[in-house]
Order: sequence, then C-alpha cells, then structure tokens
Amino acid sequence: MKTKKMGEVSFSVQEDHDFSWLEEMGHVFCVFDEQDSGNISFGVEREDGKFFVKYAGAKPMDFSGEPKEAVERLRTAMSVYQQLKHPSVIRLKHHFALKEGYAAVFNWAEGECLHSHWSHGGPAKYTDPTSPYYRFRKLSVPSRLQALDTIFSFHAFVEEQGFVAIDFYDGSILYDFNNDVTTLCDIDFYRKSPTVNDIGEEFWGADRSKSKEEYELGAVIDERTNEYTMGAIAFGLLGGETDHSFSKWEAGEGLFEVAGKAVGEDRGTRYSSVRAFKEAWEEARRRC
Repeated sequence: MKTKKMGEVSFSVQEDHDFSWLEEMGHVFCVFDEQDSGNISFGVEREDGKFFVKYAGAKPMDFSGEPKEAVERLRTAMSVYQQLKHPSVIRLKHHFALKEGYAAVFNWAEGECLHSHWSHGGPAKYTDPTSPYYRFRKLSVPSRLQALDTIFSFHAFVEEQGFVAIDFYDGSILYDFNNDVTTLCDIDFYRKSPTVNDIGEEFWGADRSKSKEEYELGAVIDERTNEYTMGAIAFGLLGGETDHSFSKWEAGEGLFEVAGKAVGEDRGTRYSSVRAFKEAWEEARRRC
C-alpha cells in the first residue's frame, strides 16, 4: 500500500503510481478514492474555476480488477458523455491519455451525492441526520418530485438518442441543497441499444435499482429495463426503496400505481419505454 498526499487530501493505492500530472493541474481539494470501478476522482481548483477529474490507471484500495481494463472503460465512456450532452449532466471539458492511465476533466457541479458510502456507509445513510440521502428524504414531496422530473427527463432523452442506461442508481445523483438543483453524474456505462447483459449476476448496478434481467446472462437490456430503473429510483426517493408497499410511499396513490407498474418483475407488464412511463407519471401528477 502506498499513501499519497496532494493539496488538502491524502489517499492510498495498492501500488505506487505517478500523480505528478495532477498537481500540475491545480490545487487538489478533495478526493473520491473508495470506488470499485478502478477510478479515482479529484476536485481540483485553479484560476479558471473548479473541476472534477476522473482518473483510471492506478489500483485503488477497493479495486480488484486490472488497471488497463479501467482505462479502456473510461476512454470508451468519453463518447457517451459527448453524445449524451445534456443540461442535467456534468459537463465534460476535455480528456487525455497519460503514460500510465487516462484522465477526464469535467466542470465542477455543486451538490452532494445521495449515496455517499465513503462518509455515510451502511445504516448511517438512512439514519444519520448529516447523510445527504437522509436530508434529501426530509425534503418536501414537491422538492423530491422536482428532482425526479430531472432524472426522468434526462432518461427520456437517453432513450431518444438510442442509448440504454447502465449502472444508474442514487450514487449517480448529486443534489445541491442550497439551490434545489439536481445534477446527474457517472453515466460511464451507458450503451447504445440494443445490448445484453454480458456479465450475469454481477452486471453493473446497485441491487436496489436492478431489474430481473440485470441478473441474467444474455438477457436483453432495453427500454423496459430503463423504465424499471426509473420506478426503482422513485421508490428510493419517495418510498421504501426495495419495499414497494404503499405504506412506505409518500406521494399519493396515483404515482404509487405508476411506480409499481414500472417495477414489475414481468417485463411484459411494465411500461414499454421511459417515455411511456414519464407520460403516465405526469398524468398521475395532474390528477393529484
């Protein structure tokens, strides 16, 4: 294990690695190093602003794969951010290869991650009053519905561009509590449709947001998968997360019925697309 110190932060990697290029970019004021994707991310500030820098090539402590695989995933993701450029998604500024890895630089987005496992892991996410998720769940229902509008609108756009969302969960949501603004991040694994589950049970994603087909090797991942994810996110932000009972739901019977249909185990009973789900959701809101 090697411990690195840069600017205001220190972090550990499994093997020594050259990060001198990062110090040349500006003042490092935060680090996100507890990721199993193989990426390490940093907040960097310089005269022209604050930036979020995602890097692959090192071996983070929680990473069990090969750095070259993480590098290729990050490199491939750059075209995803370019094709899915959207006001609600962190903005890719530029990206470049380094001797031992690959870096992507994004404009900094104010907000707190709703799945901050590095600071509020386990039960603390749900019970600690300082947890971003806990605080978000204490917001009014209209404020949370507004955040969901942002999420659903972006994923309708994703669908229109011929993509499917892979690995979208509450860890992909940043919420700015000061300005009530929702920003989405970490869309690295989104793919062009059609695609299939090429991994099996360990397919990318959080168990609380994954559909049945996201555990089945060779299963089709498509619009019905994505609308399941939207329903699961709705239950995570308005209901009992994996408990889909009405007793845990906070937003009325009409929206509950829409979210419940979205997370049907049988693909054939779900909405046919994110667009269809979004239209049903909006109609239910109008009836409230």
